[in-house]
Amino acid sequence: MSLESRLLTALAPWRHAPAWRVAFSGGLDSTVLLHLLARLARREDLPPLSALHIHHGLQAAAEAWPVHCQRVCDGLGVPLDIQRVMVDSGPSLERAARDARYAAFRERLAAGEVLLAAQHRDDQAETLLFRLLRGAGVRGLAGMPASRPLGRGSLVRPLLQVCRVELEAYARAEGLDWVDDPSNTDTALARNFLRQDIVPLLQRRWPRLTDSLARSAEHMAEAESLLAELARGDLGAARCGTAFPWLALPSLDLATLAALTPARQRNALRFWLAPLTPMPDRDHWAGWEDLRDAAPDARPIWRLGAGELHRADGRLWWLSGDWLFAPSANLPWRRFDQPLELPGNGRLELLGTPPSGRLEVRYRQGGEVLVVAERGRRDLKRLLNESRLPVFIRGRLPLLFIDGELQALANLPSLDGSGSGHWRLRWTPPTNDQGLS
Repeated sequence: MSLESRLLTALAPWRHAPAWRVAFSGGLDSTVLLHLLARLARREDLPPLSALHIHHGLQAAAEAWPVHCQRVCDGLGVPLDIQRVMVDSGPSLERAARDARYAAFRERLAAGEVLLAAQHRDDQAETLLFRLLRGAGVRGLAGMPASRPLGRGSLVRPLLQVCRVELEAYARAEGLDWVDDPSNTDTALARNFLRQDIVPLLQRRWPRLTDSLARSAEHMAEAESLLAELARGDLGAARCGTAFPWLALPSLDLATLAALTPARQRNALRFWLAPLTPMPDRDHWAGWEDLRDAAPDARPIWRLGAGELHRADGRLWWLSGDWLFAPSANLPWRRFDQPLELPGNGRLELLGTPPSGRLEVRYRQGGEVLVVAERGRRDLKRLLNESRLPVFIRGRLPLLFIDGELQALANLPSLDGSGSGHWRLRWTPPTNDQGLS
């Protein structure tokens, strides 16, 4: 089957996307991909095609690449979008450049659009070898997926079944011109060391090394799919509803999870946490065991890269974003017809006929007392214990004071002011980071 036919087959699921955008570095691989697609677009009914070049500006040679890319795109009649990005300094410049590049990709992709990347079979083999040497698990050893969500669209790698030799042969046969990144010869970078020194050495002994490694990545991807299927089943029962439906935080029933074998616990948690935080390394998983096995009256916390896992009321709760910081101080409330925005703590609404007096929203300091119908004066700490409200919420639960006296606790039935029959205090807590709830 010709290269063009294989490319069309790989892209069949996205033939009706709003647009195809090629991640165009100007190098050999992306030049071949763009050339193939531009040729196909002249005779096939394809989505609108354009190219996207990310300019990092990390080396002097790179200053000429946008001009080169523009010349290639002009010759093919393909629109080019050039985006300049700032790369943060850090322990890994290579990683920082990748993060900046993908942030730009996410920003530029409109809803449903497809970004086409030119990684090929040799890249997949190198990725597997690189991750194997870093001690990756099944998920990492599955290599680069052929497609995945990216921003509002999708990232698709249609050349993963094509080897680099084929791409170079096509480029030379078509007389294509491409840029060579000088940094690709810098063997101080781990990937370049593998590509330049290790892989050729291994190929002298095992000529089909690339095919074998890529095939292993496919096997691992299938295994990862089965593990994900197992995790979805294990998490199904653990996602049962909580006693606080207004609390829109990711949570799991601890007893359901703890009933699984330790390996299935870790598998389910990896699947659940993957969209929320970078995965911990193997040694750091001891934090999960400490949290799971802590005494019932303990308040264990497992701190991860992007947030924290808390245990409360028999459940695991994922906290990040605003939930990692104490809310701001007391706030006067004068406009009852509008929700009161609570800095770092969602918003508060007063439903019904507002009570008279000077209203102020505060947070728990200790020693507060509330008058409860038919029960008299009750200590706030005792009321919160009776409510079984998770401990991590209690310090940020809005308290309504009227003329200096505590009158209501937001969202708690019979304590939220509803006993008066005229008004009720409703709190919409913050979510975690955007999109995670």
